[in-house]
Amino acid sequence: MTRVSEPEIVAVPPARLGEGPRWDGRTDTLLWVDIPAGRVRRLDPADGSHAVTEVGQPVGVAVPRAAGGLALAVRDGFALADEPVWDGSAPNALEVVAPVTAAERPGNRMNDGACDRAGRFFAGTKAEDDTPGAGALYRLGPDRRAEQVLDGVGISNGIAWSPDERLCYYVDTLTNRVDVFDYDPGSGLLAGRRTFAEITRGMPDGIAVDAAGHVWVALWDGGAVLRLRPDGRVDLTVVMPVRNVTSCAFGGPGLTDLYVTTAWDGTAGGELLRCRTSVEGVPANPYRDHA
Repeated sequence: MTRVSEPEIVAVPPARLGEGPRWDGRTDTLLWVDIPAGRVRRLDPADGSHAVTEVGQPVGVAVPRAAGGLALAVRDGFALADEPVWDGSAPNALEVVAPVTAAERPGNRMNDGACDRAGRFFAGTKAEDDTPGAGALYRLGPDRRAEQVLDGVGISNGIAWSPDERLCYYVDTLTNRVDVFDYDPGSGLLAGRRTFAEITRGMPDGIAVDAAGHVWVALWDGGAVLRLRPDGRVDLTVVMPVRNVTSCAFGGPGLTDLYVTTAWDGTAGGELLRCRTSVEGVPANPYRDHA
């Protein structure tokens, strides 16, 4: 029987728009971002310590980089930060290695993303005014070159892979669906897009996959995280104490703690939440470039 505890608020300052939680297995810490503030945040659950590094522009997600430092999807495109300064005192020196949004509709920015096992970094874009079809999904390869893999995207959000990496799950929030692709882990190519699950409670946002192949979906304006079976059916609803739930990730010892990011809705939200579970997640992958 699956056990999931009531969500607890982690004792860190709230974010305006928390997103992109990723467990960094190198340091046993959790990374997440406050998008409009341009901040990457880090939690060490072993001692409860919290640190911040400034990016200097809106940041959709930050992932560990195998060569050291971080890889980020920032407003302007894909960027690298060699050794972030975690005292929050000044913006870090970023290298935008693959500009993206300059070729898109004015006002677009990058949003959520994740890496496959080979270290390819997938992340997409959205319009700040949420114009349907204004965004796209991109793949940053080890050569630091970005390729567009999907166009006509509304709000590019969660992306995650099945444990065998033969399936790739993807959320364009404005479709109110989680879609699934056939995935070639050798080439990084997506094919055969189809509906995995229709979402009727709120709107789908970030996602995570556990070791049994279930897909966990954060619900913007839905106040919950859903767990979907490998056939797309809902088999668990974890209610959260805030309305705007943005993403989720497994971390902690054994990858059994479910961390959940949230956003301020005008009256509440922005906290980092944690549920203790009997479920094992899958490790987050770092970006691998030819450094």
